[in-house]
Amino acid sequence: MKIIIVGGGAGGLELATKLGKKLGRKKRAEILLVDRDHTHIWKPLLHEVASGSLDAEIDSVSYRAHAYQNGFGFKLGTLCGIDRERKVIHLAELKDDDGSVILPQREENYDYLVLAIGSVTNDFGVPGIADNCIFLDSPSQALRFQKHLAHHFIRLNRQLSESDAERTLRVAIVGGGATGVELSAELFKAREYFAMYGLRHIKPEHFTVTLVEAGPKLLPALSERISTAVQRELTALGVNVRVATAVERAEQNSLICKGGERIEADLMVWAAGVKAADFLKDFGGLETNRANQLLVEKTLQTRADPAIFALGDCAGLLRTDKDGNERWVPPRAQSAHQMATTVAKNLLNLINDKPLQEFVYNDYGSLVSLSDYTAFGSLMGGLSRGTLRVEGRIARMAYVSLYRMHQLAVHGWLRTLLLTLTDKINNFLRPRLKLH
Repeated sequence: MKIIIVGGGAGGLELATKLGKKLGRKKRAEILLVDRDHTHIWKPLLHEVASGSLDAEIDSVSYRAHAYQNGFGFKLGTLCGIDRERKVIHLAELKDDDGSVILPQREENYDYLVLAIGSVTNDFGVPGIADNCIFLDSPSQALRFQKHLAHHFIRLNRQLSESDAERTLRVAIVGGGATGVELSAELFKAREYFAMYGLRHIKPEHFTVTLVEAGPKLLPALSERISTAVQRELTALGVNVRVATAVERAEQNSLICKGGERIEADLMVWAAGVKAADFLKDFGGLETNRANQLLVEKTLQTRADPAIFALGDCAGLLRTDKDGNERWVPPRAQSAHQMATTVAKNLLNLINDKPLQEFVYNDYGSLVSLSDYTAFGSLMGGLSRGTLRVEGRIARMAYVSLYRMHQLAVHGWLRTLLLTLTDKINNFLRPRLKLH
């Protein structure tokens, strides 16, 4: 029995860990995780990588080491095709930066396949976005932004030291969801740390952040009260919040909005929405929706092939809300976590010839953190039968606990406790910001 999991994001890595412990270590099945990167970092933290407040090289998980510790295998590769009749996936050729071949195109056979390849940024076909804006889909993209940010700050500090002329570093972020909001706040904290670590010529007036949202409010998934409070806090920090502002195209160092208004920027980030990867549209004859998500049954098996499961952002499953309306399970980390648990149970049930379970999505609320300044959100379920609105220190603690829950699912209690202790120690030993 061979189970292949493609994608080492939150859901994929948690699933591989569960199956490795229950099946791989006991030699009941071969568990193989495939990912295009060497390391994993929790995607909701990519905005912290982009600002430099989180060092991806230190805080990431090595797939190979983790696989060795938890009873599953790992192979580096990018999924490029599938032969469902032969039960084989195709992995693309892997080349080094100089063009030399590291790994040739390969095949991997499977008995069961789990697709957990996540999502990519949706530019909605807006002209110029892909060429002029940075996306935050992966650690490499977040690191690219962080490197540009550091270089811009160093250059600005030099220019201010050489001349009395007013100069400003301008950052524009499109998308008023969690990523855009949280990145806006992290950037102001980054400016404070750069000034503290020697770039003393950079004052608050030398740095501007413009947050652009096409809808009428920030954080559309949250209540009007929380949205208003977040916008008020961002404005107090110095963020130029622009709601009901649609971007029609992007050019080098500028966004052109509907009506012709131009927003100038030295760095531009597009965080206005996500979709499943385009190649899934015609992937092996599997059914997809308009967002390229693979349509799945309630057991999370794809509609066209019961030997293939999908979970996380790439899985499309309609659910019925309390108001009777049908909505897609949202592409969120908590969805991937819950789906990984269901897929693990169902794969074990298939092996043990037991009936499969249906996936039920539980919304435990939403939280947004404005760096170290404050946090807001709503909690659902658990001790609160309704919706509990939280903010400040309590919301920040709840926000951090989400990451600890992911670490717990991946590492277990002991390692998570040790990692938490290590983080506390590093707050004293390491710089508070990645400076290069």
